[in-house]
Amino acid sequence: MKISMKKALALLLGLALLCSGSHAQDTAHFRKIVKDLSSARFQGRGYARDGVVKAGKYIESEFRKAGAEEVTMQPFTQDVNTFPGKVRLWIDGRRMQPGSEFVMREYSPGVHGEGPLYYIDTLNYDGDRIIADLCRPENEGCFVVCDFWFTYKHSADFKKMQTDGECLNAGLVYTWDTPLKFYKAYANRVVDKPIIWVPSSVLNHADGRRASQIRADVDNEFLTGYESSNVIAKVSGVRHDSCYVFIAHYDHLGNFGRRLYFPGANDNASGTAAIITMAEYYAVHKPMYDMYFIALSGEDTGLNGSAYFVEHPVMPLESIRYVFNFDMIGDNNPVQYCEVSPQGLAGFRQMEAINAQKSYLKGFNLGELAANSDHWSFARKGVPCIMFENEGGEAFPHYHTAQDNMTTMRFETYEPLMNLVKDFISGYDK
Repeated sequence: MKISMKKALALLLGLALLCSGSHAQDTAHFRKIVKDLSSARFQGRGYARDGVVKAGKYIESEFRKAGAEEVTMQPFTQDVNTFPGKVRLWIDGRRMQPGSEFVMREYSPGVHGEGPLYYIDTLNYDGDRIIADLCRPENEGCFVVCDFWFTYKHSADFKKMQTDGECLNAGLVYTWDTPLKFYKAYANRVVDKPIIWVPSSVLNHADGRRASQIRADVDNEFLTGYESSNVIAKVSGVRHDSCYVFIAHYDHLGNFGRRLYFPGANDNASGTAAIITMAEYYAVHKPMYDMYFIALSGEDTGLNGSAYFVEHPVMPLESIRYVFNFDMIGDNNPVQYCEVSPQGLAGFRQMEAINAQKSYLKGFNLGELAANSDHWSFARKGVPCIMFENEGGEAFPHYHTAQDNMTTMRFETYEPLMNLVKDFISGYDK
């Protein structure tokens, strides 16, 4: 029987994987996928330049190359605010660096103009007096300055400052300790007035004076009904009555201006690469149950992709034995942070027992279940699930900054975590 060179190489690769042990995991491929997804090619896997759409097509191709038998795209739409054009800011005449010295709140409109800075006295705060003061003609066009976390304590007052017709200020400047973080979680709307985040250091001169003037030239573009896709791959098992599901979000923050993009190597090219290499593993090592690998879009914009999936699942949700959510696993902290649904706690205890025996990780930090990643959508439906997120390592401080790249990525816990999950699956009895 004649076979092509391509098929012969594929057979040799499969034989090598089978002979290399039950836990063989392609770390080199993992690194390559992370590098690809965090490159300029995908512009931060965001929306303004269709980076998320291009990334989805790349992932589809990677799943096929990994050996998945079925790969489908599940499109959905969402509204999202973006900043693809000019992003320029001056404080007392000094131009600020986008990303490191200022960002926009994700639901901010654009801003084109200048005005004086109006500082909130947080030690002697009187909300009624400040609101009245901001309605005085002499304060028209000012930008209110306040510590970001302080605004949470007085949200009703600051909502008025964001609303046309309530106060005469032109916008707000919130201070945030470095590194500045850029977000998309509430980007499905645009408020009336611009909200700019800066580190407090840029408002202080060397001689002790506080900055007094701001000028901004920032464009926003609100995209309505933007379409991206969840990418769903399947590897068939011996049995088809139930399944395991591996999820990771591949979307990220995209661009801030024409030149700056957020690579998102750890968040979450790392999780996306993990589920692709797991698909590659199970395509060679046939599993007992069907395996689904879902690269989700729309997580950074509010868990939109996973919310859509659980309402339009490709398998009965009650048939899912366990969901594994990999979100920011590219780090080096040997203590693994986890969140687990109530239905998944028994399984988590089994993982702890396996780890105690095999010492894959130093331990686990079990946090409170929260709506902070895509496992939440499954948990709300009563599905057993766990989120893995490596907090406290060297890469973690860089998430949601432009420094989340291949230079700051760490790879130490990738393989131990994958081995733990595979051991769990091989012995889990629901």
